[in-house]
Amino acid sequence: MKKISLIISLFLFSSLIFSQEKSAEISFNKTIIDYGTIENGEDGKRTFEFKNIGNAPLIFSRIFSSCGCTIPKKPEKPILPGESGLIQVEYDTKRTGLFQKAITVNSNAKTPNIILRIKGEVLPETEEEEEEEEKDK
Repeated sequence: MKKISLIISLFLFSSLIFSQEKSAEISFNKTIIDYGTIENGEDGKRTFEFKNIGNAPLIFSRIFSSCGCTIPKKPEKPILPGESGLIQVEYDTKRTGLFQKAITVNSNAKTPNIILRIKGEVLPETEEEEEEEEKDK
């Protein structure tokens, strides 16, 4: 009987320890940024805001985009529980037309892979901009 009580106690104790496992958890304010319609050459920098709502430091291992025209920048330092941070994304606004790009975020969070998206439309260069560009060459 003592052995059974001991086994049950060990099982309950181990269940309690594993249920309190520490892990980072990331929550984004939004996962899609819509640039809307923007001028050719306009500032293409935008930021995704997030918060570590877990109980362990959040560490980003890699952040990459679906195309070389989008450059993401990851936080270099761990984000402690309860802290917020930013992931900066820069789109090349010299590329005319509609765009829709994916940014993959790899981290140690409960959900280790998250896809962020940017979309919008870059208007063609105006004649004045084309003339100015020709002068600069």
